[in-house]
Amino acid sequence: MQTPPEHGQDRDTAGRLASARARYGGSASAPDPHTRPPAGTPMEQILYEVKKTIVGQDALLERLLVALLSRGHILVEGVPGLAKTLAVKALASAIGGQFHRVQFTPDLVPADIVGTRVYHQASGEFQVSLGPVFTNLLLADEINRAPAKVQSALLEVMQEQQVTIGRETHRVPQPFLVMATQNPIESEGTYPLPEAQVDRFMMKVLVDYPSPTEEFVIVERAITAAPAGQAIVDPARLIQMQAQVEQVYVDPALIEYSVRLANATRRPDEVGLGELARYVSFGASPRASINLVLAARALAFVRGRDYVVPQDLTELAPDVLRHRLVLSYEALSDDVTADTVLTQVLAALPVPEAPMRRNAA
Repeated sequence: MQTPPEHGQDRDTAGRLASARARYGGSASAPDPHTRPPAGTPMEQILYEVKKTIVGQDALLERLLVALLSRGHILVEGVPGLAKTLAVKALASAIGGQFHRVQFTPDLVPADIVGTRVYHQASGEFQVSLGPVFTNLLLADEINRAPAKVQSALLEVMQEQQVTIGRETHRVPQPFLVMATQNPIESEGTYPLPEAQVDRFMMKVLVDYPSPTEEFVIVERAITAAPAGQAIVDPARLIQMQAQVEQVYVDPALIEYSVRLANATRRPDEVGLGELARYVSFGASPRASINLVLAARALAFVRGRDYVVPQDLTELAPDVLRHRLVLSYEALSDDVTADTVLTQVLAALPVPEAPMRRNAA
């Protein structure tokens, strides 16, 4: 027979529960799963809907929306169990799109990803069987476990937005987002992505453990019935929002700033960081400055603005640039990471103070 807990323990537990609910219940970080979404922009409603399932991970969810609106793709690095899969699935539910998940393994072949031609004996003809890339949101789980041919097949469809099977070319559905994950704690049986291929991802996001308070709410939700998700927008509406993002204004001074950021990673001595030159073998490619501006426009749209501010660029710079730096062996030996280099580069470059809106005609 179990003995009842002490009254002090009851009060402590109730206090922790009240504290967690006060912080998350009905808030933007983790709304009550059973309340109706508030009136607001479609972006706010999508985030509210996703946060009925996901606790915390604000940066990841925002970056997912940024990639979706700017037609980019995301590489996510984090240990297992941090709700990476659940985040993409919840987002797919909120936008009413299709979601496919592919678990990458060493025995995977390109046809398992893009599809192949299948011979039907009854008709005596070949028919095309489309692969899982034909979806709106694709989760490539542990992409570094598959060999190079499979990785290349996925990265090609990410870049070209189409697949050629036999003599026929098939376009993937729109909108189309690939979120690939890789596990940083294992190296045996993995095939690291080549630097030239990882450059095709718009952003690389690092996912960390939740805080104790967030984990409390996660466990609390895990032992209750999951709320039914609802679609806030449909894929057609999302395509319209992608077109709206293209109208977000970017001041030329901010474009110049993004170019100077990318260039500073290639020639750190030009910004007074000559000591970093021995740590960087190759700096960021021109895709970095392009994607930084594209992502900044989407982030401004998510935050309800029709113009980009410098903070949009500085917030996104680590995610857009970190996977584009090729560090030297000396950096590895001195425990210097890409984020270490980028922190110093961002601190060395002055942030522009330019008008952020278009001049009235």
